Amino acid sequence: MKSQETIYIAVAEKSMIVRSGLVSVLRRLPDLTIQVIEISSEEGLRHCMEAHKPQILVINPQFGGWFDVVAFKQEYPEAPMKFVSLIYTMVDASQLKGYDDSVGLFDDVDSLAHKILQLMNMAGEEDGESDSLSQREKEIVGCVVRGMTNKEIAEKLYISVHTVITHRRNITRKLQIHSAAGLTIYAIVNKLVELSEVKMNL
Repeated sequence: MKSQETIYIAVAEKSMIVRSGLVSVLRRLPDLTIQVIEISSEEGLRHCMEAHKPQILVINPQFGGWFDVVAFKQEYPEAPMKFVSLIYTMVDASQLKGYDDSVGLFDDVDSLAHKILQLMNMAGEEDGESDSLSQREKEIVGCVVRGMTNKEIAEKLYISVHTVITHRRNITRKLQIHSAAGLTIYAIVNKLVELSEVKMNL
């Protein structure tokens, strides 16, 4: 999933405070372009499905009394949508069957971004290993194997150190490579760096 692609997310929640808070966080996620649709009623949800067909629906399992994910999927079989439960009260586990993931009030920005990227990767076609990294992630891999620190990478790419750390975490998760040596081999094999550029501090 390329981070510059727009991700369409609908948030269905009757509490304006909870809904507005989540929408605000979604719009500020680093390196993700997200278009958010706010839904406060069952009628609004129907209208959203007719007009927009979001890629991800974040919904309170108690929306409209009880939101039946299975029935909803059957009603809109042509919409390949991911369902995320919004949890902030006690919910019976049986109500969460059919959801692809869940978010809570204590999820941090990194966790939320990670979940969205994971859902979108599941929804998209399986890419080759090299293609599964975004262009920015490939740049960061190149910087890492050249021996640059997070601060140096942040300054070179004009992003925050926090964003560098998030990218590095995503790179590790995507590639399942946990050592500098492994990352270096990956970078050379996929022509992200020349052998002469690699800092040999393995």
